[in-house]
Amino acid sequence: MSVSGTTAAAEPLEVWIDQDLCTGDGICAQYAPEVFELDIDGLAYVKGEDDELRQQPGETVRVPLTLLQDVVDSVKDCPGDCIHVRRVNDRVEVFGPDAE
Repeated sequence: MSVSGTTAAAEPLEVWIDQDLCTGDGICAQYAPEVFELDIDGLAYVKGEDDELRQQPGETVRVPLTLLQDVVDSVKDCPGDCIHVRRVNDRVEVFGPDAE
């Protein structure tokens, strides 16, 4: 599914990181520092609009439409293959290792 496709762009999306697979390269934080940040443990986490890291396993944040391309690029270039983007309404992964 392409980012420019109406299906992905029209529906609210959320993103989360599987820290068990995170390699700590920080590529995601370089692409989308508004959404991803490396913590003191060297692993990447998602962060909300409040700028607070979501550190519970599987905790998600909404993907701002203006940052969707940066988040998708993070997914594609992540060496740990640990970033998951899914639709909010049915929790189907649209970008990431489990995307159909």
